Amino acid sequence: MEYRELGKTGLKVSVLSYGASGLGSIYGTPDEARGIKAVHTAIDCGINLIDTSPLYGGTKSESALGKALKEIPRDQYYLATKVGRYAGGVSDFSAGRIVESMDESLMRLGLDHVDIFQCHDIDFVSLDQIVEEALPALRRLQEQGKARFVGITGFPLKVYRYVLDRTDVDTVLSFCHYMLHDTSFEMLVPYLRKKGVGMINASPLGMGLFTERGPAPGHPATENIKRVCAKAVAVCKQKGENISKLAMQFGLANPDFATTLVGTTRPEHLKENIEWLESPIDEALLAEVLEILKPIRNTTWTRGLPENN
Repeated sequence: MEYRELGKTGLKVSVLSYGASGLGSIYGTPDEARGIKAVHTAIDCGINLIDTSPLYGGTKSESALGKALKEIPRDQYYLATKVGRYAGGVSDFSAGRIVESMDESLMRLGLDHVDIFQCHDIDFVSLDQIVEEALPALRRLQEQGKARFVGITGFPLKVYRYVLDRTDVDTVLSFCHYMLHDTSFEMLVPYLRKKGVGMINASPLGMGLFTERGPAPGHPATENIKRVCAKAVAVCKQKGENISKLAMQFGLANPDFATTLVGTTRPEHLKENIEWLESPIDEALLAEVLEILKPIRNTTWTRGLPENN
């Protein structure tokens, strides 16, 4: 397993990290024991960063993860969780709720601190509240020793520059903006690197766009994006190749990201992802797929408040 520096945090994180959203049943009803085994498999394979949130499964992810972590020495992993987004579409970034949420998360996880505490999906609220209220509250929790570092996550790329022009964070977590058809996050890299911000990538498979199963009903991508991606999936399948492998390798090859999150509750899928990481990318196939995807290059969808897009 390769490890990279996460900005100026001093943390050396595995290039593949474990996204525990699946433990919260967001992809169906998982076998909890199997999910716990997947967490243990991740650690055994050298993965040392685990990411979760109280939003996932209405706190189920954190609770299941807490059970898994009981058997793992604390010095073998870094734990990242989030604040501000909760079940039922609730967004609450008030200082009081942040303090409560941190204590609730620590209780579910069975920990006395987390390594990274992140404002979750900041595009759903006023960014001024994130700057003026939420992040100062997170910094106070950091001073109390409950979080080592502070970060933000969001979908529209606009939100990162707005916040970082006004304050500092240690990490950013971006999803669906560095994958086969959309690499628009690259525009932010020089800015973030200058500020020493650690960069975390998520959803290199486009939330199902680059899988043979395809995106779930309600996926926010336009029909045109879905259609072109499905064409690329079909071409890979005809050649006996799995486009998910190509998409994972493409995302993990970018050294600007310290790590890329992968979410699964199946240990065998996790081992397969690690095998993909260690295999050379098929450059000819990649070129063919990128050509197919050219008509939708860097196209995306909107999410959160209109003014944040």
